[in-house]
Amino acid sequence: MGAFSRQKFFQELAHGCLLPTAQQGLEQVWQLLVICLLCRLLWMLGLPSFVKHLGTVVGGFYTLYLFFELHMIWVVLLSLLCYLFLFLCRHSTIRGTFLSITVLIYLLLGELHMMDTTNWHKMRGSQMVVAMKAISLAFDLDRGVVTSVPSPIEFMGYIYFVGTVIFGPWISFNSYKEALEGRKLSFSWLLKVSVSWVKSQVCLVISNCVAPYLFPYFIPVYGDKLLRRWLLAYENTMSFHFSNYFVGYLSETTTTLAGAGFTEEKENLKWDMTVSKPLNIEFPRSMVEVVTSWNLPMSRFLHTYVFKSALKFGTFSAVMVTYTASALLHGLSFHLGAVLISLGFITYIEHVLRKRLAAVFNACILSKKCQPNCTHQNKKKLWVYMINTAFSALAILHLTYLGSVFNSSVDYMEEDEDDITHHTIQKWSELSWTSHWVTFGCWIFYRLIL
Repeated sequence: MGAFSRQKFFQELAHGCLLPTAQQGLEQVWQLLVICLLCRLLWMLGLPSFVKHLGTVVGGFYTLYLFFELHMIWVVLLSLLCYLFLFLCRHSTIRGTFLSITVLIYLLLGELHMMDTTNWHKMRGSQMVVAMKAISLAFDLDRGVVTSVPSPIEFMGYIYFVGTVIFGPWISFNSYKEALEGRKLSFSWLLKVSVSWVKSQVCLVISNCVAPYLFPYFIPVYGDKLLRRWLLAYENTMSFHFSNYFVGYLSETTTTLAGAGFTEEKENLKWDMTVSKPLNIEFPRSMVEVVTSWNLPMSRFLHTYVFKSALKFGTFSAVMVTYTASALLHGLSFHLGAVLISLGFITYIEHVLRKRLAAVFNACILSKKCQPNCTHQNKKKLWVYMINTAFSALAILHLTYLGSVFNSSVDYMEEDEDDITHHTIQKWSELSWTSHWVTFGCWIFYRLIL
């Protein structure tokens, strides 16, 4: 919007950014929302399961075509490859591991050789959802959670479930089958859909129209060259965060609208799907809390099918394998990989340091909030709050530093990985590699008090 005075800026904000952003957001997804609602109504008709699965596949295919046109064939090929693997290895007991390797090879080859990087990255979200669904199903088959390989139409219905095929989130095969039964329309369902949709649009507006102009238009803070760098980094970080919340709340909307995303205890049905917890990220207790709150379904997927499988190699190895798997699922992007691997070191060192400090001081200063019945003697003393506040401030510093590499200019570098690499190194260099040095210092301190 150019350089305006604050008064002029707020005058231009509404019709120059707020309204166009909200309008474009609706224009891009209204057909998806209609198809999700049609899927929900189809599931309520009491039709045979075969017809419901088929309807879901048709809706998923049409939605993929709306967003990716003929490039959707690469998503379809991945799903066919996954089912072929599951069928041919139906008597194996290590399908999860082998399918994970197969899927990662396909994703890497696709990005490197099958098509141009820009179009491949547009489908990255859908590719990730398909990959996670297939991998989780393979592990569930190995562990007996799912008793037999689903039929082709069941598998494709799960993979192409219209509520998750574009924006996610990951849901398990058993969750899909429960949703297929078709719950009655209710006020709580409509309220959940409406609230999630409103939240998604608010987050989209904040990401596009508030965060990029936070300083000095919304918050009149100025400063020297170094402070301005950190303020700009915080703007980039906040914009990136709220774009993630937008996708998270939108995925809650589509999944719930299509009939999934509920929990059921006895006869009490709750439409309570939660993808992200923004307050836990913007005001974090720890970086561990941040990574689990960023995308709850993906966090559960990584913990259940990657971390637990790798835990036999040791906690640190399991953590790094988990973050490496997440980086590979996100694609061959240097800045994403660098951020995720850095997060692996940051979260592990923070976890072991706070665990050690909690033991030394017998206090509630762990990465995760203690349960009310914990055995720590020091729970609500002032110095306990001060230590936790210090770690919260440190987490915000880490988030600002790591998020500084995500801004609009990166979107135009997708085809040139060298540019992205240079951009990432430049951004972190401008901030003096602060987060990495602080993490190294925390590790030294941990080793000294061990």
